[in-house]
Amino acid sequence: MRYSDNQFTGLSALFKIDVKLFVIVILIVIIGLTTLFSVSGGDYNLIIKQLIRIAIGMIAMIFLAQIHPDNFRLFSPLLYIFGIILLILTIFFGVGKSADRWLDFYILRFQPSELMKLFVPLMIASFYSDKALPPSLKNLFVASIIIITPAILIAKQPDLGTALLITSSGIIAIFLSGIKLSHIFLGIGLVIGAIPLLWSFMYDYQKSRILSFFSPSQDALGTGYHLAQSKISLGSGGLFGKGYMNGTQSQLDFLPENHTDFIFSAFGEEFGFVGVFILMTLYILVTLRGMSISIKATDNFSRILSGTLILTIFLYVLVNIGMVVGILPIVGAPLPFMSYGGTSMLTVFAALGIIMSVKSHQRLLRK
Repeated sequence: MRYSDNQFTGLSALFKIDVKLFVIVILIVIIGLTTLFSVSGGDYNLIIKQLIRIAIGMIAMIFLAQIHPDNFRLFSPLLYIFGIILLILTIFFGVGKSADRWLDFYILRFQPSELMKLFVPLMIASFYSDKALPPSLKNLFVASIIIITPAILIAKQPDLGTALLITSSGIIAIFLSGIKLSHIFLGIGLVIGAIPLLWSFMYDYQKSRILSFFSPSQDALGTGYHLAQSKISLGSGGLFGKGYMNGTQSQLDFLPENHTDFIFSAFGEEFGFVGVFILMTLYILVTLRGMSISIKATDNFSRILSGTLILTIFLYVLVNIGMVVGILPIVGAPLPFMSYGGTSMLTVFAALGIIMSVKSHQRLLRK
């Protein structure tokens, strides 16, 4: 039997996944596992834990890919309210070392803020799905409330970095809805005007991070230590890197958080500019594939949602890399599909599942 381009074949037919997108992501995951093995000094237990998290993420991706986008739109208000309740519980009952960001149910420990990276775009896309586009000023105000509410609750944990990232994902959704130029200038003015107010609510350590960003050498052994070591790692990698498991900054523990937020620096030290170029190319291919799915979506909800999710993932990549090279303040943002972590890994794979749902069910509609 001969298949046309609009028919499912192989893995795509069986699991409703986009094979091209999946293969590129798996390549990034493999790079991440390879780097983790190196920076951990060959710790197989760490790799096994990460593999389990990756497997859970893939299961979630495949599961979500089976769900029709209409069901995401139907349940998005409930998911959003559920997420808000979890954030409120986190403020009162959250646990953590430097911030109360986790809810611990003994058998399950996770960050509710990570879930809002999905629930906020879902809610914005659902809100705009049956509205006239570009949105009116009234609908922009409502969307802003949808975004600001969880952002404030997350900032109270305190987790300013995640709050800003979630705010950014909501702004991306608004932009994809076709915002008017006059509203863009209005939004920029409001953001600039809110900077002094935001600064007054920030904790001292958060202010120190921002100040050290502008002058990291003033406190190289304190607030500027992470950035200084990160730059040394990347710079010492040169063109081809020092070689696998030969990165001195990470192997000798000079580079902090080399398996989470600063895994890009550890990778760059071992594989150099060439390795970094290949990794960035893979991330760009993931983004282009996701945007292709978004552009071809058959309704506003699917278009806004899939576009927001893939651009948000790419935003996290840019923020992480910008942070470790010193062009953005350090905010504690993991590198998607590479950094060691549970909830963050689940979130990015779940986002892929939703994007694949848009693609697979869009094909079914076109038969």
